[in-house]
Amino acid sequence: MDAKALEIGVDGKQKPDSKEGMGDPQALFIDGSYCSSLDGATFSVTNPMTGKHLYECASASTDDYARAIQCASIAFNSWSRSSPSSRRLIFLKAADILEAYLDGDAPAILSAEVSATTSWVRVNILATVGILRETAGLVTHIKGEIVPADRPGTTILIEREPLGVVFAISPWNAPVNLTARAVATPLICGNTVILKPSEFSPKSQHLLVRALHAAGLPPGCLNFLPVSPSQTPVVTEYAVKHPSIRHVNFTGSDRVGRIIAGWAATCLKRCVLELGGKAPVIVLEDANLEDAVEAVIFGALANAGQICMSTERVLLHSSIAKSFKNILLRRIEGIKVGNHEEDSTVSMSGLFCPASADRVQTLLNEAIKSGAKLLYGDTSVSGPNSTIMGPHIIDGITPDMEIFHKESFGPLICLCSFETDEEAIGLANGTDFSLCAAVFSQDIMRALEVARRVKAGSCHINGPTVYIEATLPNGGVGGSSGYGRFGGIAGVYEFTEPKIISLGKSGMKYSF
Repeated sequence: MDAKALEIGVDGKQKPDSKEGMGDPQALFIDGSYCSSLDGATFSVTNPMTGKHLYECASASTDDYARAIQCASIAFNSWSRSSPSSRRLIFLKAADILEAYLDGDAPAILSAEVSATTSWVRVNILATVGILRETAGLVTHIKGEIVPADRPGTTILIEREPLGVVFAISPWNAPVNLTARAVATPLICGNTVILKPSEFSPKSQHLLVRALHAAGLPPGCLNFLPVSPSQTPVVTEYAVKHPSIRHVNFTGSDRVGRIIAGWAATCLKRCVLELGGKAPVIVLEDANLEDAVEAVIFGALANAGQICMSTERVLLHSSIAKSFKNILLRRIEGIKVGNHEEDSTVSMSGLFCPASADRVQTLLNEAIKSGAKLLYGDTSVSGPNSTIMGPHIIDGITPDMEIFHKESFGPLICLCSFETDEEAIGLANGTDFSLCAAVFSQDIMRALEVARRVKAGSCHINGPTVYIEATLPNGGVGGSSGYGRFGGIAGVYEFTEPKIISLGKSGMKYSF
């Protein structure tokens, strides 16, 4: 596997050999060049919908990471001193290139790797285009300040400077979008990046690398190193603890996030961790029920519920619970579920692996055994690889059920009732997750009061839990949702550090 293993034209488009554009192997990308791993190791990437082999991907070793980190450290010396305008232009050009991928091989790649429906492909690409353009605008907002000094003849500057080499780990579920979030702000702030993509979606995540490379990002600034599942723990620990890695950002499960945080703590290294969610939607008795149902269906079922911000619990005031359920049942019948590879018009397709479907089924069955009622769905799966699971509505969940606390990451709408605002807030805050939430009410000030008391990094009034913009400081408020912030100026603060520079006039005298 050499530089020609992934041929890229001047327009940044990969030239596929196969119908899907998936037949070529995926190489590592280190210091601006494509290469195989030093030990020649590879791993297989499969189609989760069919279980069929897609291609072989190079698997980076610790030696490959060592080389990439060294190259990134060298590149940092020049990239960190590059002009704001030059960085901005690269990002804006990359956005245009990436957008053009919608008419190229991006739909086939995302469809094959992560069972992305037509709409989910567009969301991934267009949201990423937005991230690149918004982040490009941040480059002139990396500002310091001048503060007064008590010492005569002294001026104090506080500048924000880049950290150095950042280690970024991004997941498969929104592979292009979340990869951009992991690398864009670090890069625009002048850092260089080592990117570890998910083993499920290397080519999907590589789309961003292709676009930035084609836009002129200098060698060594962004290095792409997939790793096989068996080697991931060893290689990831090595990278997290490497002395030249100054910062780690990770988006994924709380289980893995805790491990990474533990490794980072041993060397006192900063992290941004955006982990799981168990997002509640509180529907008060004066809510517009049609609007609430629409937001719940979108929030719970977009990408088959495989989003960290997915609506996981719907808390209904008892006076409107019956009406809400009737509207919900009518609306959910119109959702088209199926194999997206056979029918491009389906709204929901397969989960990312059979084990995921099994886990969701187990949560459902255990809740039903504990007294919850299945209002819609039959807990079955279908499809060539047993990954297609339709939407399910389950009523009467309680805090003593596992489904109330454990992230499902599947197409579930879980309902329970409350009598008072205090009870609703208590139920909403009754898990260890704290990523996002929503409140529905036509009394905005009442909804605002409830939203302020819900433990969440974001709480949306009269809107779905699945909502974020590139300029917003996205993240949880501790616990199983992690800590730190991506997005906007908050992201700038995460990926730079303040440096004090004092300017003293000559001839000053000191005594002790």
